[in-house]
Amino acid sequence: MNIIQLTENKKQHIDLLLLADEQESMIDRYLERGDMFVLDDGGVKAVCVVTDEEDGVCELKNIAVTPEYQRQGYGKRLIKYLLTHYIGKYSRMIVGTGDVPSAVGFYTSCGFKYSHRIENFFTDNYDHPMIEDGVLLKDMIYLKREICYSI
Repeated sequence: MNIIQLTENKKQHIDLLLLADEQESMIDRYLERGDMFVLDDGGVKAVCVVTDEEDGVCELKNIAVTPEYQRQGYGKRLIKYLLTHYIGKYSRMIVGTGDVPSAVGFYTSCGFKYSHRIENFFTDNYDHPMIEDGVLLKDMIYLKREICYSI
């Protein structure tokens, strides 16, 4: 398994990024200003984008695992890598997600805790209804995790 940071041609993985954020115009808002990582394990298994949000905070804007390899630990391995990679650069990582048990459960299993909610984020920012696990998304739930040496 190898995790590499891409610095150019980030859109080559747009199909995978669209699994986690299905509106390309929203991805365009953060893709070029973010750090992009690709997890390769006999082929690309996962990608993510992390942005600098200032004051020692970075945000995991997008993390996506190729569908046939989901629930095999690739997402968790990528997050664990990021938490190590950013030691000394950031003190906290945040992530926003839809208010659905599968997504919130994944992030809490990675050590994230509830931070705050942005009401009507999905209805105000997307040009179509966003549905995840059969739930119409309305609010964005933010979770946070300290970045430190004890991962």
